[in-house]
Amino acid sequence: MRVLGIDPSLQSSGFGIIDDEAEVLQAVVYGVIKPERAATFPQKLNEIRTELEKIIDLYSPQEVAIENPFYARNVRTALSLGQVRGAVLIAAASRQCQLYEYSALEIKKAVTGYGQAEKDQVQRMVKIMLNLEDDRMPLDASDALAAAICHAYQRLAGLNLKPERKTGKL
Repeated sequence: MRVLGIDPSLQSSGFGIIDDEAEVLQAVVYGVIKPERAATFPQKLNEIRTELEKIIDLYSPQEVAIENPFYARNVRTALSLGQVRGAVLIAAASRQCQLYEYSALEIKKAVTGYGQAEKDQVQRMVKIMLNLEDDRMPLDASDALAAAICHAYQRLAGLNLKPERKTGKL
């Protein structure tokens, strides 16, 4: 099973793809999508969507795991992040990928055993779990790989594997 993990952000959305074969996890590709700083908000959203669609087309993941942020510092940040999340959802839906959502706590707990782990702790565990030695791996990319790992573990355990469903109501 090939899983795309996404850590959504307007400035630097992390992505990471893993293969889960016979309970062995292997990194395929990872990185960040950084829209142009000078771009307008809608242009940034569109760039995130189109780059994710290109990644999906190129690597053909069957499932997508996204970090679902339940916390934002302020209302403006929450609204912005929600719109970025919408661009990610559209990219996954346009390519018929099953979408699964996990809280940051669930992802951190799956990877480190501790739901309040710091980003650098998550990154260290991701590198160990995937046997990576990249000293320049962006934190957003390791967070995205952590989302994919969390999903692989949930799949293995057979828990919470209902695709995210929306009613269309705001």
